[in-house]
Amino acid sequence: MSRRVVITGAGAVTPSGIGVPAMWRAVADGRSAIRVLDGPEFAELPVRIGGQVRDFDASDLLEPGLARRLSAVLQWAVAAGDEAIDDADARGMLGGRVDVIAATGSGPVDAMQRATRALDARGPRAVPLALAMHGAPDAAAALLSQRHGLTGAASGVSATCASGAVAIGEGMRRIRHGYADAVLVVGMEDCLGPVNLASNANLRALATGYEDDPSAASRPFDRGRTGFVMSQGAAAVLLESAHGARARGARAIAEVAGFGASSDAHHPTAPRPDGAGAAAAIRACLDDAGATAERVQHVNAHGTGTPAGDAAELAALEAALGARARAIPISATKSSTGHLLGAAGVVEAIIAALSIRDGILPPTLNLDDPEPGWDVVAGTARRADVAAVLSTSFGFGGHNGALLIARGEETHGPGTQAC
Repeated sequence: MSRRVVITGAGAVTPSGIGVPAMWRAVADGRSAIRVLDGPEFAELPVRIGGQVRDFDASDLLEPGLARRLSAVLQWAVAAGDEAIDDADARGMLGGRVDVIAATGSGPVDAMQRATRALDARGPRAVPLALAMHGAPDAAAALLSQRHGLTGAASGVSATCASGAVAIGEGMRRIRHGYADAVLVVGMEDCLGPVNLASNANLRALATGYEDDPSAASRPFDRGRTGFVMSQGAAAVLLESAHGARARGARAIAEVAGFGASSDAHHPTAPRPDGAGAAAAIRACLDDAGATAERVQHVNAHGTGTPAGDAAELAALEAALGARARAIPISATKSSTGHLLGAAGVVEAIIAALSIRDGILPPTLNLDDPEPGWDVVAGTARRADVAAVLSTSFGFGGHNGALLIARGEETHGPGTQAC
């Protein structure tokens, strides 16, 4: 059995804002969330910039007892999941055939690092009980299923920086083929600990030398790019069958029309220079949607700002979309949000859906010396009525994911403010 799948709710806790409306305003307005990192633990690191979640007060969104038990990344994930369900007006209306998928590249690593330091300094009794309960990558799925009485399958997905896109795609497949009526997908990442920052800096993957002007650091598709900027946060979408959403009177923000995934099978960190693996994921996504390249009207690119990654992505777009690839408007919103790694695919699927809803193509920041011959939306947002957005996610290890986010029968054109 095959069913159409729509996004009926979205939630976000990101450096660009707490809640989807705040995040979307910041991204659409072209405001950078990249700052010098707060905290003495960053003082000696070779990279001291990133996208931190700021102004998040767990006591405003979570019960005090729950907030005390959870690490920050799980607080963000639960808050984003709650927002997605409330945005869909679905609280108390979901249940037995509703799955939850948690997507993350690394899981709650900060909690593990703190527990290890406590063990080394004070012995076994100093290790918190919460680590056993909430220290796994799938912890957010269990928490959200218990919190909202969602008794379908609860699980975790990890595919490095493609995790969020893969989780949405797998959720879409579960609904499409009748295994679930709805799926709550939450992407989360807390990657700004000193260990993660030091490791990625040692790989020379991160942008350096921008402590005096952090907002200029993330430079996708600019020929002066030097690396990506790490960010933390969480985002969630509620996926439902179009039939089920219609039956309960829910408005759909957009349709998840297609999903494709592949592996480069090439290198631990570097993409295939010819973009062949990424192109395969894009083609599989279009095939899954029963679409041709002509349907793609906008691309929300993975666009991290690494020299090799951006070049491979442009090659992949040209290989998969053909001659018209260079004429399709591209937005690289990590220039604003930073790179939320395992959560990025969910963040950018939401941005793609809102681009369709509001007729706004978000700007790519810091595009001072663009790669020639491509239509990258630069500087300020562009008004455009688009019906289908390709959202791409690629990661270390050769993980590739692509989603086609589209306006469906249950969604509306620009200006309807459906969520």
